[in-house]
Amino acid sequence: MKNNNSPIVLAFSGGLDTSFCVPWLMDTYERPVVTATINTGGLTTADADALSERAHALGAKEHFLIDAREEFFNEVLKFLIIGNVRRGQLYPLCVGSERGIQAKCLANLASKINSCTVAHGCTAAGNDQVRFEIVLKALAPQLEVIAPVRDHSWARADQVEYLGSRGLPLPSAGSSYSINRGLWGVTIGGAETLTSEQSIPESEWILSAGALDKPPAREELSIEFSQGVPVSLNGQAFPPVTLIEKLETIGSKFGIGRGIHLGDTILGTKGRVAFEAPAAEILLTCHRELEKLTLSGLQQRIKDQVSQSYGDFVHEGKQLDPVCRDIEALLESSQTHVNGIAHCLLGPGHVFVSGVKSPHSLMSASKGQYGESAGEWTAEDAVGFSRILAIPGMLHNRSKENGGD
Repeated sequence: MKNNNSPIVLAFSGGLDTSFCVPWLMDTYERPVVTATINTGGLTTADADALSERAHALGAKEHFLIDAREEFFNEVLKFLIIGNVRRGQLYPLCVGSERGIQAKCLANLASKINSCTVAHGCTAAGNDQVRFEIVLKALAPQLEVIAPVRDHSWARADQVEYLGSRGLPLPSAGSSYSINRGLWGVTIGGAETLTSEQSIPESEWILSAGALDKPPAREELSIEFSQGVPVSLNGQAFPPVTLIEKLETIGSKFGIGRGIHLGDTILGTKGRVAFEAPAAEILLTCHRELEKLTLSGLQQRIKDQVSQSYGDFVHEGKQLDPVCRDIEALLESSQTHVNGIAHCLLGPGHVFVSGVKSPHSLMSASKGQYGESAGEWTAEDAVGFSRILAIPGMLHNRSKENGGD
């Protein structure tokens, strides 16, 4: 669309790929480029200022910084917490869960400034291209989506040469590792994560390098939940975003939340990524224990099933599908009585939940004590109950004795 004078809205991280996209889009389409950084966590004021300066130095007509942290929590993270969502029973969807909100903000910005085109710096090899474009097509199918690096197979060395030949600023060489940071944690990719055999070096952990070598003294925390949502830390109320940021600072000192996830990509291959998610590890562990106290066994069973699917849909960029609203409604309904306080002890690399307390405790509601006194039934009741539960096994063995298989 060379003849269209509306600006191209570029998702801008300040890395090599998106830095290259600014002048390339201007040169190729002869249109102004507007850059947008969507802050879904992990961005300091200094970072934001540096991104704005870089965008303008590269030729952007205007740079937008959109704070989407609260929106990200309300629309995504809240449900990852109350669903106890971990991919592969390990990875708390640190960064991929942000892409839907970021794409939504891009579409909204394009509408606001009357742009008909958005662009991103994704390659053809990763999940993010799919996540971005599923959401963009669902929310704004009229938008043209351009992905220069993917669509024209631009190698990193060629991007560096392109910028250098025009006298444009290059991103700092820095680490050879790919780093994504957000409210729910950090992901790190490098040579070691391209195989299944090794961990990244200790020096490359972003939040917790060296934490396991000289951890601080153990620290006790109390976290209060209201209808499954964390609302206070050590007796002091905080908005959820602030509480998560504080837990990240505290937990990273202990090396809590480190992991390397090996799983299935949206594209069907196996992928591996290192991650640090101290706040997620603390909150998911504490929330799970509080749920064990306040939910029935059947509630927990159904929740586990739908939460697994919900995590898959978020990972795949499908969170706009109506089924996600259905799952969210079930998850919210299940949290009516998930109110109370979890006490935990932080040590090197782990979270120990020392106790949970709730006005809706199903344990306190019982007249009996496990292993000590029945309270709710007699000894005769227990004998009959055990006999009835044994009937399926009795019938199966009896059928074998009668000549069955």
